[in-house]
Amino acid sequence: MQHNNNVLCQPIGFALPDWKPPAVPSREPMDGRFCRVVQCNPSLHAASLHTANALDVEGRMWTYLPYGPFATLESYRAWAEEMCRRSDPLFYALIDRATDRAVGVASYLRIDPPSGSIEVGHISYSPLLQRTPAATEAMFLMMERAFTLGYRRYEWKCDALNGPSRAAAQRLGFVFEGIFRQATVVKGRNRDTAWFAVIDQEWPALRNAFQRWLHPTNFDERGQQRVRLSALTNRI
Repeated sequence: MQHNNNVLCQPIGFALPDWKPPAVPSREPMDGRFCRVVQCNPSLHAASLHTANALDVEGRMWTYLPYGPFATLESYRAWAEEMCRRSDPLFYALIDRATDRAVGVASYLRIDPPSGSIEVGHISYSPLLQRTPAATEAMFLMMERAFTLGYRRYEWKCDALNGPSRAAAQRLGFVFEGIFRQATVVKGRNRDTAWFAVIDQEWPALRNAFQRWLHPTNFDERGQQRVRLSALTNRI
């Protein structure tokens, strides 16, 4: 842990003489090669999202989220209209550029400019988005916007029992920071929360790893990756 000593020889945090709180993220689109991250608009996106989510017939994608599954389009649209009008969490629809369809959502939340901290969450990937380059690129685009704005800390939190989410965080370069025991109650169940984060000092190297992984030369003629992202992020 980096620190300085004050005149009393006590350890204190390192100085930030030029620190200025960053702006709140805008709703402007984020464009990638595989996906677009756009302001969530239930009128435009709810039907496509509900249809894509319905492909998860077992409802696995909803187990660790505090809402869902949604049996009807009307119930999903009502939820989306409530959530997407908020500024925190700030919801985005994830658009597959190949089909121009909304196939997932994600948000910024716990947006704290004075501390320079922001979280990514409410990540809901339909089967059409799961395990695709677009899924990874969406997370890269959101992370890039946050650090470009000047945020110092980018958080990922999940149910400590959610193995796939914990693995995804570490694949994306987040560092595990610990577990908050009995952090909350979700769907009538206890939830211990696992904390992960990327800090600004790690971002330049991590950005290079994402760019290398997303480069066209990293995919063969069948669209299969040549180098795994985890092989690049684990070195950081």
